[in-house]
Amino acid sequence: MDSLFTSEDKFRNAFNKGLKDMLAAEELGAFILVLANASYNKGLFSEMKPDLNQRFNDWAKAFAAAEFDAKLLAPDDVAVFRGLLELGFDNIRETAKRMSGIWQLQYNPMRAFRPRRNADSAFDSNQREFDARLFNFNKPFLKKEIFWEGDFSGKQLRLLYNKFPFADLHGLLVIEPDRQKSQWLSAQDHEFVWQFLSETGKLMPIGMGYSSLGGYASVNHQHFQTFVSKKKYPVELSCWEHNGGHMQYPLSCRKFYKPDEAWQYIDALQQSNAAFNLLYRPDEVYCFSRAFQGSYVQAEWTPGFAWSEAAGNITVTSADDFIKLEEADIDRELQKLRR
Repeated sequence: MDSLFTSEDKFRNAFNKGLKDMLAAEELGAFILVLANASYNKGLFSEMKPDLNQRFNDWAKAFAAAEFDAKLLAPDDVAVFRGLLELGFDNIRETAKRMSGIWQLQYNPMRAFRPRRNADSAFDSNQREFDARLFNFNKPFLKKEIFWEGDFSGKQLRLLYNKFPFADLHGLLVIEPDRQKSQWLSAQDHEFVWQFLSETGKLMPIGMGYSSLGGYASVNHQHFQTFVSKKKYPVELSCWEHNGGHMQYPLSCRKFYKPDEAWQYIDALQQSNAAFNLLYRPDEVYCFSRAFQGSYVQAEWTPGFAWSEAAGNITVTSADDFIKLEEADIDRELQKLRR
């Protein structure tokens, strides 16, 4: 096992060092990634703010120069930075968090700048062919955004920083990226994730999220979203029926402790053309069967419910929504996802 995965401290130190090293890169996308990741962590944002401010000013001068040619940069990055310029560096705020009843709520202003990709599309199928012309994790301009690459149990892995994070030490894990798999699970990849978390979970509090197409997966290149945190998601609390409690979860949720039993359920969802979200923890998985995105009218305060929201951690990008949103509002939104 790579030493990166042998403790939370080693992982965190390497994660933060990678961000600081990336800040020196002469790439706009790398700067945006570092800014978004730093702003997710109040302490890191405070530490890096002077350097971030300087790099922001450097890019602002570049954009204002007569010879600036936006076509030489990734269009998504140009659009994001133009939005940041309009906002102004001094108005960039770190992520704030609070509880809304039993639900976790985060005000994550940098997420408002995220390119939407599939997240704005309506779906009636959970499967599409991989299209190399669309955004995917093999694009050359993403090389600077790779946190770690290596081999684990015979499979080649690529772990990228999540460019607009909404979880602690948030990454994007791509299994065998060169095979260009669509966002569709196989038994082998499910079992691999189970094994990976079972082994690394003995040493650090790691987990993974997964969203199907139609369940707010924004990219049709198979990926899992990694996070490292001891804090439980609301769905993991003992009060719910799926954890032996007496409360019914507002969204259909099944919990499994064996990989083969979990796979039978997940595969049945896939084969029946259902949208779903997954929350993997070491030696267990929470499975959410849900309505396709675009098949119901979602509230204006949410950009969409993917795996994190299904698990009870709700992201908003408006300060007013963060202040006003109540537990009942979140209950109602989760209930809309019931099939």
